Amino acid sequence: MIATRTVLQQNHPVSQTQAAIPEKLFFKIGEVCDIAGVQAHVLRYWETEFPMLQPQKNRAGQRTYRRRDVEMALRIKELLYDEQYTIAGAKKKLAAELRGPSRDSGQPLPSKPLGRSLKPPPSLAARFSQAASSSSSPEAAPTDDQRPALRQIAKQLREVLDLLDEGDAEMAEGPARQK
Repeated sequence: MIATRTVLQQNHPVSQTQAAIPEKLFFKIGEVCDIAGVQAHVLRYWETEFPMLQPQKNRAGQRTYRRRDVEMALRIKELLYDEQYTIAGAKKKLAAELRGPSRDSGQPLPSKPLGRSLKPPPSLAARFSQAASSSSSPEAAPTDDQRPALRQIAKQLREVLDLLDEGDAEMAEGPARQK
């Protein structure tokens, strides 16, 4: 029988849904899929998107995951599926976690980037759906009472784009700092 232990993450309480990782040095992709509960093509895609998930390949070209790779795959799944981060948001969150506390204040970084949710706030979603159902054609001009809501949406979209631009700039600087 293989001994198992529960995955512990730094700064993160262990969730009840996290899997147990068998006590062994290397894992094949199928084993990691079973532990994480995702398909192999999902893991391979995550490898292209998350530089911190880079399993080695053996002489035959098969991926060999170490314990830290399995733990990283579980953390990525948690961020994407449970906490509903976008890929970009999960990258930022993982990078911040790997860096540790922020250098300026000594405090941990916020647990979730501001304004980065897959779901719109309920008030915004309700206003948008009301505006869509009240207009008879898609090209109808917004009424005076719809303009403030549309301005708010445009402002929030600009903030999201600014955050994405900042993240792209940070990611571009990352490899340059390591050299």
